[in-house]
Order: sequence, then C-alpha cells, then structure tokens
Amino acid sequence: MGQITEAHIEKALDFMRDNAGALAKAKAERIYLEQFRKSKKAILFGECDESTVAAKENWAYAHPDYVQILDGLKAAIEEEERLKWMMTSAELKVEVWRTQSANNRRIDGAHQ
Repeated sequence: MGQITEAHIEKALDFMRDNAGALAKAKAERIYLEQFRKSKKAILFGECDESTVAAKENWAYAHPDYVQILDGLKAAIEEEERLKWMMTSAELKVEVWRTQSANNRRIDGAHQ
C-alpha cells in the first residue's frame, strides 16, 4: 500500500459525510423489518384456522407474506453491512493517514 494522500483523505471524508444518511436509513429499515416480522407473524397466527400453536407457527412461517418480509430483511441487512464496512474502510484510511503523518513529522523533526 502506498502513501495515503490528502486527496485520498478528502475522498474518504466526503464518502463518510455523503453516506451517513444512507447508513442510518439502512439500519432503520433493518430494525423496522425485524419488528414488523414479529407483527406479521402475530397477524398470520390470527388468520390461521389451525388449532395448535405449532400448526399455526408452521403456517405463518411458510406464508408467502412472511417469506417476503424475510427477503426484505435479508436485503436490508446486506445493504446495512455493505455501507457499514465501506464506512469502516474510510475511517481506517483516515487513521492510517494520521499515523503516516505523525511518522513523517517525527522523521522530519529528527532531520532538523
């Protein structure tokens, strides 16, 4: 890995600023779907004509509406994780640059 320039850092900081809202939205979507999944299960339980809890649960979990929520949850988690790791990568780039800058100042000070 070569030297990280100030241009790289500006790009990383711009990315963090520009994507903070998208990361927050992705996290909110994931949490919403996690909670909605529970509500949908309860709704499906109420709609089921089966008499046992196990049968109602099996019916609810196999219901296309429930499976659709799971698919949405999967996509929401994927997007949140993608943004989170891109954000982490940008943060680490800034940290590496800070270390390089400190090392360069130390070297420059030793040569004076």
